[in-house]
Amino acid sequence: MIDRRPFASLGGGDHGWLKAKHHFSFAEYYDPKRVSHGALRVWNDDEIAPNSGFPPHPHADMEIITYVREGAITHQDSLGNKGRTEAGDVQVMSAGSGIRHSEYNLEPGTTRIFQIWIHPDRPGGQPTWGAKPFPKTDRSGRFVTLASGFAEDADALPIRTQARVLGATVKAGETIEYPVGEGRHLYLVPATGSVEVNGVTLDARDGAAISDETKLTITASVDSELVLVDAA
Repeated sequence: MIDRRPFASLGGGDHGWLKAKHHFSFAEYYDPKRVSHGALRVWNDDEIAPNSGFPPHPHADMEIITYVREGAITHQDSLGNKGRTEAGDVQVMSAGSGIRHSEYNLEPGTTRIFQIWIHPDRPGGQPTWGAKPFPKTDRSGRFVTLASGFAEDADALPIRTQARVLGATVKAGETIEYPVGEGRHLYLVPATGSVEVNGVTLDARDGAAISDETKLTITASVDSELVLVDAA
């Protein structure tokens, strides 16, 4: 089953410095049919104006993955971590027992991100933060694991949940496949481009909530950049 969620159907708002679209219920947007998908709780599509951002605020008991699509995001937290994550790269914050952080766009142009929240396997624990570059050339024609709760994914950023966040770049006319484990909940978004997934067309920034499939067959209509969450 593939539930296509066109970008135009997403909730959200224009706050001046922030243009936000929500794939799932978030803040003032509530849709009882779009609360979560398995352990995946939030997928926000944010555009942040230059020299603005999210001032210090708290989180707890959530795995927060930020995928930078354009520009860069600058992070600072109550543990003393500081870092700048730029387009194509990923940062992960395991909020654990509690952490405060800020995220600002200190760049001269608009920064565009996907922010993804996944419930952890268990509450509490020491909060952590980390970031890593993932060159798009390394994901050409295949999915690369960017963040993972599985020990065998040693090159990925660690998260505390039995889930993976993956990225791929697919050239026009190219087809890639992804096996789906039993009982898994997948969510796929083309950051750019347009693809057909098991016969369902997804354009840039559309979402697809996927369940009860055994395999994804993805064909790109044009050059496309994909982000996929595979969660329990």
